[in-house]
Parts: sequence; structure tokens; C-alpha cells
Amino acid sequence: MTSVEERLKEMIRTIPDFPKPGIHFKDITPLLKDQEAFRECVKLIASRYSDEKVDVVAAAEARGFILGAPIAMELGAGFVPLRKPGKLPYKTLRQEYKLEYGTDAFEIHTDAIRPGERVLIIDDVLATGGTAEAVANLIKRMKGEVVGFAFLIEIEGLHGRDRLKDYNVYSLIRC
Repeated sequence: MTSVEERLKEMIRTIPDFPKPGIHFKDITPLLKDQEAFRECVKLIASRYSDEKVDVVAAAEARGFILGAPIAMELGAGFVPLRKPGKLPYKTLRQEYKLEYGTDAFEIHTDAIRPGERVLIIDDVLATGGTAEAVANLIKRMKGEVVGFAFLIEIEGLHGRDRLKDYNVYSLIRC
């Protein structure tokens, strides 16, 4: 890990037993509050994909939005939000997934991804990989091409990368 990555990693705090006992939540708000650190994260992640043709950045609610939108702007790509059920006003596709502490689902507008569009998927944390896998499944159902995944943080002990072995996966910080 470079000194930049180490400095960014130090800005992330761990909150034990949130949202449930046994979960160690990675709180990125101190990093986001620091203008320089936040900008650096966006630029570092976007630079990994600057040579790829990215048409759309898709990001998962809610913390993925925080990173996904500025990364899309940096790459000159569109931005597509994946929302929790019932929050999008137009026709949607739905994908359920398992979390390390339960189940949930995402929805995407049916016209959000056109066939053949190249999609970079952004989220804040790669844990078990269930969320990321659900997003990829939605993109593939819409006949989009997944360029790769980019995460601010990867929790290595949960082996989420294993579920994404068929994709290009990048994590800025590994914990």
C-alpha cells in the first residue's frame, strides 16, 4: 500500500456492532469531509479507468452515489443510480441479494442501460460481494457490458472478490 493509500486508510474509522452485533462498519465520513482526501479518492479511482471506454458509471445506494457521480464526471460518463425498492418513479428491474446480515434488493430504471453500453460499477465497500454481484446481474440483464468494479474499501477477510472473479476488480484501500 502506498503512503497515499495509508493516509486515506487512516481516515476511515471502524464502528463495532453497527448496524448489528458482530458487524464492523467502515465509516468513510471523516475521509469525505476532507476536501483533499475526497478529491484524491475520486481521481485515483477514475485514473484506473481513464483508458477504458466507460459509457456509464452505475452506483449502489447510498454511499456508492457519493463516489459514483464525481467519478462519472471525471470520466466523462453518464451516471446511473441503483436504488432500494420503491424509490424510482419509472418502470424498474429488481434484483435481490444477500448481505452479511440479511437480504435486500436493488432496482434500476428499465431504460437506464442500453444494450452494449460499457458500465463501470462503483461502491464504497466490497464486503461479501453480494451487493456487487446483484448490480452486475442487473447490468447483464439489461445487456450492458461490465467494464469492472471499483471500491473505496475492500474488507479482505470477507472474500467478496471471490464472487467477482470473472470481473476486473479494483479497491483503493484494503482492510
